[in-house]
Amino acid sequence: MKISVCMATYNGCKYVNDQISSILVQLRADDELIIVDDKSTDITLQIIDTFNDSRIKIFKNEVNLGVTKNFEKAINNATGNLIFLSDQDDVWLPNKVEKILEVFQKYPDITLVLSDAQIIDSEGQVTANSFFKLRGKFVADPLSNFIKNKYHGCTLAFRREMLEVFLPFPDDISMHDIWIGIVNGIYGKAFYIDEPLIQHRRHNSNTSVGIFSNLVILQMLKWRFALAKNIVNLLLKHRNRKIKT
Repeated sequence: MKISVCMATYNGCKYVNDQISSILVQLRADDELIIVDDKSTDITLQIIDTFNDSRIKIFKNEVNLGVTKNFEKAINNATGNLIFLSDQDDVWLPNKVEKILEVFQKYPDITLVLSDAQIIDSEGQVTANSFFKLRGKFVADPLSNFIKNKYHGCTLAFRREMLEVFLPFPDDISMHDIWIGIVNGIYGKAFYIDEPLIQHRRHNSNTSVGIFSNLVILQMLKWRFALAKNIVNLLLKHRNRKIKT
């Protein structure tokens, strides 16, 4: 099974070298790393070029697409049987690809695999050994994830066959990972690996302030309404497709 790793980059020069290095060492000769850069203004692209690795395929946006559509473009350019999502500033632990590939090979009915993650700070120091101990136990059902998303995008890998229902990402959803998770919960089957396979970096440029003002709550409700609307539209569009029971 060919693997396509899809990464969205934007002004990631501080950390992208470490992340790409941690990915390439786990990929085989016929695998690929798809990188879509969203008009970086720093030296991100120059750093990527220094790898001089034929497995890396770079796409440069003419205009800013934003993170969700950037990932969509990367996925659309992927040619692998299995698609892994990757943030630009994390670090993959050495056994990530091997362990996820093993699940897909062992369980043909599994359409999506995710794992736990360590949390690291801007200096790479571990601040938490388990993302899910902070977030709460992983559950796969769509309703629970509609209320509180447990699909951690940077840990996801899924089969190519799911692209028919995953894509395109709706324009008005908050993030791609909640969409992928809920849609997979309707049409597919998830497998959770209860150990950290990546180090997920939290730093000033990717951490929310966490202030739940009335405006923030209103925005969250708006996103959930948009999510519900798009799920209904998807169900109508694929009304003849078998729903997982």
